[in-house]
Amino acid sequence: MVFEEKVVLITGATGGIGKETARLFAKQGAKLALVDLDHKALESLVEELELEDYLLQTADVTSEEQVKNFVQQTKKKYGKIDVFFNNAGIEGKVAPITETSSEDLDKVLNVNIKGVFFGLKHVMTIMMEQRSGSIINSSSITGLKGSVGLAPYSASKHAVLGLTKTASLESAEMGIRVNAICPGYVDTRMMQAIEGGKGPEHVNQMRDRALAKVPMKRYAQPEEIAELVLFLASDHASFITGSHYVVDGGNLA
Repeated sequence: MVFEEKVVLITGATGGIGKETARLFAKQGAKLALVDLDHKALESLVEELELEDYLLQTADVTSEEQVKNFVQQTKKKYGKIDVFFNNAGIEGKVAPITETSSEDLDKVLNVNIKGVFFGLKHVMTIMMEQRSGSIINSSSITGLKGSVGLAPYSASKHAVLGLTKTASLESAEMGIRVNAICPGYVDTRMMQAIEGGKGPEHVNQMRDRALAKVPMKRYAQPEEIAELVLFLASDHASFITGSHYVVDGGNLA
């Protein structure tokens, strides 16, 4: 198995993409350290995946102290961190810039930028000591273009790409690779929340508008994104760092 004896740390582990990524890593023999705000959901995930060697940690990624703690606890249990899927994120409210409050802005930026930054900071410290590791940050196609009604989310995902490139430059000589994924529309709870952001009566309209932009005329399944994460984490991607990869069914073509 490709990831046998490898230690994989995943934030946002119970969401659609996080969950399927955990599933695929488990199938490949990885030891999983799973982080989420919802401990009951973490326990349900363990039962569903029938995990044997795992570490569950409830944490808020906007707190540097909590991030530092779950990183250190992973190192304490397993002695290393081979892969970090820096995946926790939120979409925020669907609203134009003129109707977005400072509180709504801060909420999204704190999770999607600070959370990613804190994860990078503390995982990179350990990976630099061990002189190896692969980090995959979750961005989005909205990190490559604008997105009406999702200004804070789009801004945060642009920032993730900047953090990815900078982190890759600061760590490459120490054997660490840092890349980002940019999913398009994925069949997850987050996408359902965006579809319903203008009210339940607009769900079908929002979905039709989204699908009209996708040449393949469907949403991605979470496992299709997870497969890319596993590739970037593997030795097959040994000379890839500082890059971002789009999985969007042709949306940006």
